[in-house]
Amino acid sequence: TRARLQLAGGRGVRLFPWRLSSLSFCSAMPCSEATPTISPSKWARPAEDAMRLCFVWLSEPATAPSKRSVRAVGYDLYHAYDHTVPPMEKALVKMDIQIALPSGCYGIGAPCSGLAAKHLRDVGAGIIGEDYRGNVGVLLNFGKEGALRKGDRIALLICEWIFYPEIEEVQVLDDTERGSGGLGSTGKN
Repeated sequence: TRARLQLAGGRGVRLFPWRLSSLSFCSAMPCSEATPTISPSKWARPAEDAMRLCFVWLSEPATAPSKRSVRAVGYDLYHAYDHTVPPMEKALVKMDIQIALPSGCYGIGAPCSGLAAKHLRDVGAGIIGEDYRGNVGVLLNFGKEGALRKGDRIALLICEWIFYPEIEEVQVLDDTERGSGGLGSTGKN
């Protein structure tokens, strides 16, 4: 996979279905971080060709994020090692890569629908901050015994825009139809 990735390294691929960005991999930092001088919510969004999802290999068994189709909603993430997780347990699974998300975006670790349906695997606690530079991992919940093998696809990385609203204290909030209705207040299902 590494040789194949290096050959394709300069090509951009679509990430967002609404065509916000074109991403290509870069094999080394820096992916510059903006230094805020004004509220981040007022930052201009980068041009489509300036968006990059940069990553760094942390080990030989690591696999680069990849997409299975041009319009796939996210990048597949792969497990770097073999191990087994007992039924009804959870495991923090590391990919052995570091990433730098595009400026103004955060990442969500989401379940792969096929793996969830076939193996009862679900992803929990999967937010990756724009400024996080550690080993990327996802928390997997297993409904039945989970045998993870090196190179197994285990989750999706989905990039979304971050919105940083200004915080303002007010005396009274506006009324809405829902009001203070909580869980279950908008439907019976």
